[in-house]
Amino acid sequence: MLDLASSFMASAARDPHAIALVDGDLRLTYRQWYDKISSLVASFDRLGLKPGDHVVTLLQNRWEAATLHWACQFAGLVITPINWRAKADELDYCVENAEACAIVYQDISAEAVQGSTLSGKLLRVSVDPGAGEATSFADLIKDSAPDAEPHVGTDAWSIMLYTSGTTSRPKGVPRRHRAERAAAIAHVAQNLYGRGERTLGVMPLYHTMGVRSLLAMSLIGGTFICLPRYDSRQALALIEKEEITNLYLVPTLYHDLVHHEAFAKTDVSSVRKLGFAGASMTDGLLKKLNEAFKPELFVNHYGSSEIYTFTIDQNAAAKPGSAGKAGLNQHVKVVRIGAKSVAELAAAGEEGEIIATLAGDEAFEGYWRRPEADAKSLREGWYFTGDTGFVDPDGDLFVTGRVDDMIITGGENVSPVEIESCLSLHPAVDEVAVVGVADEKWGKVVAAFVKRNRPVSDVELEQFCRTTGLANFKRPRRYVFVDAIPKSPVGKLLRRLLVAGEYEAERLPPSDAA
Repeated sequence: MLDLASSFMASAARDPHAIALVDGDLRLTYRQWYDKISSLVASFDRLGLKPGDHVVTLLQNRWEAATLHWACQFAGLVITPINWRAKADELDYCVENAEACAIVYQDISAEAVQGSTLSGKLLRVSVDPGAGEATSFADLIKDSAPDAEPHVGTDAWSIMLYTSGTTSRPKGVPRRHRAERAAAIAHVAQNLYGRGERTLGVMPLYHTMGVRSLLAMSLIGGTFICLPRYDSRQALALIEKEEITNLYLVPTLYHDLVHHEAFAKTDVSSVRKLGFAGASMTDGLLKKLNEAFKPELFVNHYGSSEIYTFTIDQNAAAKPGSAGKAGLNQHVKVVRIGAKSVAELAAAGEEGEIIATLAGDEAFEGYWRRPEADAKSLREGWYFTGDTGFVDPDGDLFVTGRVDDMIITGGENVSPVEIESCLSLHPAVDEVAVVGVADEKWGKVVAAFVKRNRPVSDVELEQFCRTTGLANFKRPRRYVFVDAIPKSPVGKLLRRLLVAGEYEAERLPPSDAA
C-alpha cells in the first residue's frame, strides 16, 4: 500500500490542473498545491523537525490547515490537531501528552497559546500576520523548493486525534498512514465518489470527519472547499457558488442548513450525495432532507476516531434509524450489556454493546499512553465502542445510544434515540434531546427537552407519543421547553449538561405565526 504522501503525488501527476483547494478567492490546482506543500516540507527540514515529531495545531478549516496536514504526511510528522477553541490548560495537556515539538495557530487561538506554560519552549508558527515571537507561516512557504518526497512509509504515524473528554482528560488516538489511507479509500467507495467531486470542507480538521473529507477528495482529484467555521448562510452560498456535489456533515448542521431562511432561495441542485455521521439522525430530519435534496445517495456512516468505519447504510431514508451493515474493512457484533467476553453475544433484536474487530485495515492499535483506557476498551482483538444497539431480522444494525446514556427507569432499560426520533416527527418540535433525571421512586425518569417552533403543550406531546405506539415505560414523564439544545463544537448533543441543569430554558413561548 502507498503511504499518504505518495498518494498525493500520484493525484498531482494524474490531475495537475484540477482545482484541489478553494478558500475564498484562493484557488489552487494540484500542481500549485504540491508546490506550497513542498516549500513547507523543506522549511520543516530546515527547522530540524524530524519524522515522528508531533505538531499540535489550533486552526479553523483554512487553506493553511489543509496544506499543513499534507506537509506533515510528507515530512513524517504526526499532525496532532485540537479544537481551536481550546483553553491554555487543555493545550498544555495535549502538548505534554504528545511531547509536541511545534504549535501552529491563528489569531483566534493565540490567547490559549500565550497563556500556555509549555508553548514557549516549542517552535511556534502563526498563520496570521503580526505573530510577534512566532514564526510566520507565510515565511515558511515563500521560497520555492524541489518536489517533496515521502520521508516515511506506510507504518509511520500519520495523525493523532484526541477524543472529546467529558468526564476525564481526552484520549490520544494515534493512526498510521496505512490505516488513514485505507479509511479514505473505503470512504470513496462507500459514498460512491467519482473523479472530480466537490465537497464542503466544514467539518473541522481536528475531527475524523473533516480529515476523511480532505483525504478522500485528494485521492480522486476532487476539490476541498474550505469553510473555516460553520455558518448556514455561508454554507448555502458556497454550495450554490462552487456547485458542491456532496455533503458530509453531522445531523445538527444539516438541521441548521435546511431550517435556515435562505435555504428555499438557494440552488442546491448540484448536491447529489448526502452523508452523515457523528450522531443518530431523527426520522423527522431524515424525511426533510430527503425531500429537500432528493439525493441519489443518502449515507448513514457509523464509526469513530478509533476505527473510522463500523457500518454503512447507503439508503438511510428508506430505513430510518438503520446504520446498515459492516463497512468494507470491518466486522461488528453486538454483545450483552456488561459482557466480559466477545462470546457473550446479544440475541437478535436484543439491545447490547456494539463491538468492532481490531483486525480491520482502518483500526487503531490502542490509545496514546493510556493503558487503563486500553484495558477498558480493547479485549480479545475487539474494540468495545461504548455504544448500544441491536441487529434487526434483516441483519441491519440500529445504534440506540451510549452505554452511559442508557436510562434505567423502574428496572427497564430505555434508549434516548428511539424517543427522540418519535418526538421529532411532531411538526411543532424543532429539536429534542432525551435524558434520564434522578427520581426518588423510579430511580430515573425519562425527560424530554424540546425546542418548539410553534405552540404545543406537554399534554399534546404525550398524546402524540401514545398514538405512535411508543411503549408506556418509554414515554417521557417530564417535558422541558428550551431555547437551545446544548451541543459540542462539532454538533453532538451534550446530554450531560441537560442532566446537570446547564441549559437555556425557554424565555418566551413561540407564537402561532412562528
